[in-house]
Amino acid sequence: MNYNKEKVDEMVLALLYLTTFEDNYGLRAWKGMDWDAMDRLHEKGYIGSPKGKAKSVALSDEGVKLSEQLFKKHFGLSDTKV
Repeated sequence: MNYNKEKVDEMVLALLYLTTFEDNYGLRAWKGMDWDAMDRLHEKGYIGSPKGKAKSVALSDEGVKLSEQLFKKHFGLSDTKV
């Protein structure tokens, strides 16, 4: 199937924010996402290498900021009440 990989990468990065946690080394996220998308995010410098036995992946400083922005953009609630 053909699909827009840039949009998928944006959604995966946004959803990584949902599963972030902080440890002694910085912010990490559980890596239960599509492996191809995770590889592309690593190539773009947003996350550490998803390969390996660890169940989580480190986010770069840029990845942390962008994942939060994308999460709020796509999944955040507006401040106005309906």
